Formats: sequence, structure tokens, C-alpha cells
Amino acid sequence: MRVVVVGDVGLDIVARHDEPIVYGGDARAAVNVTGGGAGANTALWLRDRGTDTTLVARVGDDAGGRLLRGELEAAGVRCAFAIDPETPTCCVVVLVDAEGQRTMLPDRGANKRFQPSDVTASALEGATHLHLSGYVLLDPSSRQGGLEALALAGRLGLTTSVDPQAAALLTDPQAFLDDVRGVDLLLPNADELRALTGSEEPEAARSLLGTVGAVAVTFGLRGAAWVDGDGIVVAPAEDVPCVDSTGAGDAFDAGVITGWLRGGAPEAILAQGATLGARAVSKVGAQP
Repeated sequence: MRVVVVGDVGLDIVARHDEPIVYGGDARAAVNVTGGGAGANTALWLRDRGTDTTLVARVGDDAGGRLLRGELEAAGVRCAFAIDPETPTCCVVVLVDAEGQRTMLPDRGANKRFQPSDVTASALEGATHLHLSGYVLLDPSSRQGGLEALALAGRLGLTTSVDPQAAALLTDPQAFLDDVRGVDLLLPNADELRALTGSEEPEAARSLLGTVGAVAVTFGLRGAAWVDGDGIVVAPAEDVPCVDSTGAGDAFDAGVITGWLRGGAPEAILAQGATLGARAVSKVGAQP
């Protein structure tokens, strides 16, 4: 089983602050520099589960891009990267409060210039599944690259999944649903489900089944649900302290994709997602 992930890769500057942010002033913080990007996060969590994984992305011709590639390859992820000589590698400032909730200030950098030619048949050769980060589709400058990834996966007979990634960017829900029509598995969180359907109740995901094959939606501490033509299965989250919620959804995706591709029942699929999500929030940074 080999999975190709198409999505962002970048550097995360994680600032954990116990004090309120003071506009125009100072607030002390503990700062870490880590690997990030939704695509890279999911690729590494898939690799953590023993899945043969390739990451298709675009990085700058700079030290950040070289550092990230080296770390990913050292972890066993194949990197099918386009190198952008004009735009720096993605960098995201992540503010994490005392409850572990994150606020992000992203500069997608080279990821914004992801294009159809960055997705090659050789990168998908031998794969069984393609997972696409919704950030690629939700930015007009990279959308065509995301559409080409899904189209090529379809031509090659791969199964597909998409995480919408950002409710605030789902300003045209119907356009997004048109883009993901025919995808096997959609992986929204509660906010994204509400943006797409008008409700965050699991029942609302049924309305998406005419567009996608199944929906796995996460509700944070309230657990997750699997929705397909056979009905709705709800499972609890694991009860762990939240240190940093950055990338929890990306980890959940990896657990669900792995369980689904291995033919698990919905309860087992959601349990794998919950386990990786719990591991992600229990530490600083979005990657294993």
C-alpha cells in the first residue's frame, strides 16, 4: 500500500504563550521551530503508521526547503518536490494559548505557486491512494494543481481523499464541492462541515454523499463520526491533555486513511484517527 499526499510543506514557528497577547507590547512565550504544512504533517503521520508515503509539494530554493526535505526523507517519506527559484518556502507563525488552542499566521510561500506540472505520473506510480490537502484547492493560485492531482489519480485508478482544512476559506461551498466531486473520502472538522452544509451535526454529512463516497468528520474533544451509505457511526475522542492542537486534524486524517485502506470497520477506522489525533495534541508541533 502506497499513499501519495499532495499539499503544503513549510516551517512552523510555534509560540506558546500563557499571557494574553498585548497589541503593541510584549508577551513572553516559549518558541520552537518545527516542520509543518498540512501535507507534510499527514505524510509523516502516515509514515509513522508504517505506510509507504510520497509527498508532492513545492518549496523554495532556500535553506528552509532543503532542511524540510532532509527531515522528511530521513523519516522515510519520498519527496517529489518542485523547486521554486523565485518564492521562499512556506513559513507559518503559530500562536498557542494556555489551553493548547492554536492561531495561525500563514505565508504559503512556494506552495501558493503549486501548478499542474508539479503533479507527475511518475510520482503517483505504484500508489493506491491520493490524499489532497484542501489548502491547495482553496487558494486560486494553486487550485489548478490540486484539480490536476485529483484528475490524474482518477485516470490511474487511485482512491482519493480530501481534507477541506479551513472553514474560513470555504467562502464558496458549492464551488469546493464541485472540485471534490467523485472523491472517495472527505475529511472535514465540525466547522468545515457547517461551512459546507449549514450544520455541524453528523446527520448533515449525509447531504454530501451524492458528491463524495464517505465522510469522516472530527468534532475535537467530542469525538468523530463516519458517515456513508450504510449509516452513521460515532466514536469518542481519547481523553488527553491538549498541549498544542496544531496539526491534530492532519494526524487524524492519517489514522483514518490507514484504517480505511486496510479494510477496517468504521469504529476501528475512527479509533485509529483518534489515537493519532491524541498523540498530536499531546506535544508541541504538528508532526510525530
